[in-house]
Amino acid sequence: MTLNATRRQFLIGTALAATAVATTWPALAQDKPKLRFSAVFSEQDIRAQMMKKFSDATAENFTFEGYYGGNLFKQGTELVALQRGNLEMGNIAPQDIAKQVPAWSIVTAAYLFRDAAHLKAFFASDLGAELKKMASDQLGIHVLGPTYFGARQVGLKPDTKITTPADMAGIKLRMPGGDSWQFLGTALGANPTAMAYAEVYTGLQTGAIDGQDNPLPNVENMKFYEVMSQIVLTSHLVGFDLLVVSNKVWDAMNPEQQAKFQAAADAAIDFSTEAHLTREKELVELFKGKGLKVYEPDVAAFRKFAQEKYLASDLAKDWPAGMVDKINAL
Repeated sequence: MTLNATRRQFLIGTALAATAVATTWPALAQDKPKLRFSAVFSEQDIRAQMMKKFSDATAENFTFEGYYGGNLFKQGTELVALQRGNLEMGNIAPQDIAKQVPAWSIVTAAYLFRDAAHLKAFFASDLGAELKKMASDQLGIHVLGPTYFGARQVGLKPDTKITTPADMAGIKLRMPGGDSWQFLGTALGANPTAMAYAEVYTGLQTGAIDGQDNPLPNVENMKFYEVMSQIVLTSHLVGFDLLVVSNKVWDAMNPEQQAKFQAAADAAIDFSTEAHLTREKELVELFKGKGLKVYEPDVAAFRKFAQEKYLASDLAKDWPAGMVDKINAL
């Protein structure tokens, strides 16, 4: 009887200990939770290095699987994949969020954010928290932060001097699909043309499009400069996506685990932002050296034209009241 009782006590103690281990942090279990991450940027992109830093910082607790170049999910489909449980993390365009949460279209407007620091300050503020809560409540995703990838500039194949939006008339400017993206092209005075990111090089090469708008690091990564004659420094949009994780993954962590996860994301995002800012300064001279014309148009004229377009559009009706003024005041 004594031996049996002792054995029962041992087994019960072992089971309780195993239960305690399993409920502390998933990494302590034999199989770590999987984080499938999808993005359209290439493995050579600075943001791929960002995700390497993030995966290294969370390797003890998660198994990270990165998929780049749109190889797992095409541009614009990542958000739905997250919602369906086919993806745990993604680098999501704010325009894609705006398709489902119209209030988010405010952060896709031209000339809203001044620079990368202004962008970061917004998402760290109560104003940013308001939009993050909408994304969590309505889409089931937790926004970790904005992944800055440079101010968007207009790159053209035709050698037509661009000074004001009027000079953009008739220009077939590639923009991603979606109303927010297409409107942005219109707000620059161009004729927006939807085309997948991976097809842009060939589109410029064949004349299917006259130009594209991307930050300079993207132009370098995708070698768009090989099929363009000029870059017009419109700086019309502080380019960023959102690093997000599904609520299913986020909610499975306790507050301390969430804080560590967020800290890993913050550090990786800060690395990427600084790297992009440094690279942008270098690329103007690099592209000039490759024979491209690189110049600044009448930015004030572009800003005035774009803001008037947005304020007169249906997009502005979905924006939270007074938020533009509050963003300007940050």
